[in-house]
Parts: sequence; structure tokens; C-alpha cells
Amino acid sequence: MSARTPQADTPVTDPAALAALAADLRTIGYTVEGVEGVLGPVAAAALHREEPLPARRATAALHAGAPGERVATLIRTFLLGGSARRADVDQALPTLRTDGAVRLGLLAAAGAEPDDQVRARVDLRPYAAVDGAGALDWWVASDLGELATGGALRTDHVLGVGGASTTLAQVTVRDPRERVLDLGTGCGIQALHASRHAASVVGTDISARALAFARFNAALAGLDDNRFTLRLGSMLEPVAGEQFDLVVSNPPFVITPRVEGVPAYEYRDGGRSGDAIVRELVEGVGVVLAPGGVAQLLGNWEVRRGEDWSERIGAWVEASGLDAWVVQRELQDPAQYAETWIRDGGTTPDRDRSAWDARYGAWLDDFASRDVEAIGFGVVTLRRPLTGTPTLRRLEEVTGSVRQPLGPVVSAVLAAHDALESLDGDALAATHLTVAPDVTEERYLTPGAADPQVVLLRQGGGFGRAVQAGTALAGFVGACDGELTAGQIIGALGALLGVPAADIAADVLPDVRGLVRDGLLALSPPVEHRGGLYRMTTDRGHGPWRGAAN
Repeated sequence: MSARTPQADTPVTDPAALAALAADLRTIGYTVEGVEGVLGPVAAAALHREEPLPARRATAALHAGAPGERVATLIRTFLLGGSARRADVDQALPTLRTDGAVRLGLLAAAGAEPDDQVRARVDLRPYAAVDGAGALDWWVASDLGELATGGALRTDHVLGVGGASTTLAQVTVRDPRERVLDLGTGCGIQALHASRHAASVVGTDISARALAFARFNAALAGLDDNRFTLRLGSMLEPVAGEQFDLVVSNPPFVITPRVEGVPAYEYRDGGRSGDAIVRELVEGVGVVLAPGGVAQLLGNWEVRRGEDWSERIGAWVEASGLDAWVVQRELQDPAQYAETWIRDGGTTPDRDRSAWDARYGAWLDDFASRDVEAIGFGVVTLRRPLTGTPTLRRLEEVTGSVRQPLGPVVSAVLAAHDALESLDGDALAATHLTVAPDVTEERYLTPGAADPQVVLLRQGGGFGRAVQAGTALAGFVGACDGELTAGQIIGALGALLGVPAADIAADVLPDVRGLVRDGLLALSPPVEHRGGLYRMTTDRGHGPWRGAAN
């Protein structure tokens, strides 16, 4: 990878200099752990909330020669937007030094003397995460944010790693893939994640500045042009006629009024009215999906007067011709939504009240013009069937806490769906099932009562689902240790309760399908029979039922 001339106000991709930069950052400990160690938990947490003062105090308190002093220099410069002495930057970057960082476009230096001041031209921060492919540790460059500049963002601002980015990275399936497309790559973070489990990755963006940052970040992470390519263009145009095994996209989904005085930011605004950008992507991404290929994206959708949230996006996934699983994670009213995104652009009521009021009003008017009562946010997973027509249509709301990374959970749910599609009632009854290791049972009793009124099966990982189980289902799950088939357990339950096995099956098996689909039960090969009489006991007619060998 040869050195590249940057776009305006973007870093230079020079492999030799970037190797020196990476070595320096690693040597001094400019990592997530190293930064948090210098700042301490209080200042680190405040900085995550965009409050810089505790971090400024923590870094100023380090005296010359103290452990972490060099990391503190980079924190003040790249994260807080402050200045540093050239001599201090030379110590923090002993191989690259200030002049090398200036050549890379990372810093601007006022002069060549040791006491001359140096300022950052970009935000350069460590990034650590755990996705379905394991732990990772990189550095990511982007434009300086409002915290560092003290002003509103430029409209071609290149965003760094934010909450939406990490959400998508952790929910993405990470099984090996041949070709991956990162549509709307921005600073390249989704493409970097994909590079760890894909033979080749293509990143696209409408912003040439974003592609320059993505190229820099890929080179800093050690990727080369043979596996990682970037293309300029809108939506699917740069990859027309091609097919991919995985498409990931954090698209510019923010719903923005199309009126004078409301800035359109490239990183979040797709140039369409309302939620059209997400609709186009959901309905159209199938043309670049190979058979069995998966597309995962974040998005907003409008909820209009008199409609359920699932109706609008449900029509989109129906038009896509793909398997679809939509999880709505949040629902905001128009005022909340407007406040969120006006602040995101750097406009606040205390800084510019007239601009705040004008933009706030424009957002409210725009939503009112389409009878929008709420705006949903969530994750969309689409898949082209290997053969035949789509069989998966699932739209659900999960607003509680989840256990990330969810990528392996998504993969498992898709696999379980496929397995269940091939099993009719008799075939399901012939399977052996085991309870997932993260599933626990909760019983709720009225004080003094001998029997529970409610039995919950609770999933400790993934989506943290809780399923209320009746007597038969609780007993069935309690006996799922892989030894007996589902049909044998049902037969034992029927004998114990004095109910025909067919009635137990009709009651239990539909719920069993749901438990398998959601990962609370797993299809498994049969275990060796332990011998003796298999006995099922119950607690005065209430679950759970427990298998025991005598």
C-alpha cells in the first residue's frame, strides 16, 4: 500500500509512517485500558458523557516523568482538543515524532522549537471491543468532535465510533464469509470488524472524506489493498451487479427536514425525505445478496397516526422478498427525536437559542406534515434464502438490556429457524433437546402458598428473554437433558397427569418451537441412557418436572 494524498483535512495513508505510529502508540500504552488508567473511573466516565473537565484535571495533575505522562499528552491533544509542547509530543511519539505526525496530517505545529505548541487536526483514539469473532484492539481516526472544537460540526464531518457503530458491530454475524460489503462505511469501523472473518471487504460511501479516513484506519490496522477496497458512490450504485455473503450498514438514517436553515450532515443524512433511505435499503439490498447471504443494518422508521410500529417496516420487508427479523430497540416521540439530533450536530439552546428554536420547529413541522407520532430505532436482519421463498418474518420489540455481542445469537436463531422449518410435529417429537446453560427457572408464590402461581424460564445471555411456563411446559423443560426424545417426555407427562399424550403435545410443542428458536432449548444428539427406571416427579402438580434415574 503506497502513500496516498489526502482529501481536504484528512490524514495521509503512508504505510511506513503508520507502522511507526502504531508501534509508538502500543509502546506507551495508548489503549482503552491505558487511557482509562490515566484518567481514573470518574474522569473516564465523564469523558464518555462528553464532559471534559475531569479529564483535563486528571491529565494536568501528572508531573513530568510520571507513569502515564505520555498517554496524558495524547489525551490532551487528540481527545480534548488542547495543545501540547512539541517536546512532549516527541516523547509521546518517540519513533514518529511531531514532524512525522504533521506529515500524516494528524497534527499542526506552530513552530520547530521544543516549547512551540502543537494541536490535533483529527481525533485519534484507541478502540477496543468484543464481537462474535473475539476481542480486538485498534486505533480509529475521525474528525474532531464538538467537545474538542467547541463549535458546531461541519456538514462533511466524518464521525468516529459511536453507540450506533458499536451496536451494529456487536449484533453482526461473524461466521466466515467470502465477500462482505460495508455500505456507508464512514470511518471504516464495520469494515475493520468484517476483515477478521472475511476473505475480502468492500467499503462504500458517498463521502470522499470518509473514505480517506477509512483508508487511513485500515492501513493503521495493518490491512492491505488485496483484502480491503473502498469505492465512492451512493447506496448500492458502486457494487451494481455484484454479490456479497454479508452486507452491513449503519446508513445515514436520521430523518431530517428538507428546509432552509437545517444543515444536512453527510454522516447521518441520506438526502431523502422522511425514512425513505431505510426503506430503499431494506427493499433493495437483496439484489446484491448471494443465496444464503445476510444483510444487517440499523435504521429509523416513522410510526404514523393510527398505525402500529410494525406495519410500515413490515411492508418494506415484505417487498424485499427476503427472510426478515426486525428488532425495535427504542421508540421516541417527535420532540425527543428532534432534540437528540439537533444536539448531535452541535447546536444547543444555551449556545444559539434562535437557531435551536428554528431547527426544533422545523423538525416538529416536518413530522406533523406526515402525521408522525413516533420514530422507531432498531436492527434489521435480512437473508436471501438458499432456495425457495422466504420463511422467516419476525418483527418484535425488545427494549430491555441485552448481553452483547449478539452476533452469535443472531446466527444461532437463523440456524434454529432453518432446523425447525424441516421438522414437522412427528419429527420434532423424535428429537433430543437440552436446556441451554444460561437458562434459569424462577418461581413466584403467594406468601404461605405451597404451589407457585408463576414459573418463568429466564435466559441469562443474548436477548435475556423470560418465558412464562405452565405446568406441562415447565415439566417438559425440566426433563430436557438429552436422554429422552421430546415424544418420550410428552408420553411420561401424559401418564403422570392422566392426560392423552396428543393433548400434551398440542399444548407443549408450539412453545417448544419458540424455546428452540430463541435458544432456551437446543436440539442435540441423544445421550447414552443411564439405565434404570426413568421417573418424573412433580411438586403437587406444578412444574418443573424433573428427570431422575434410579
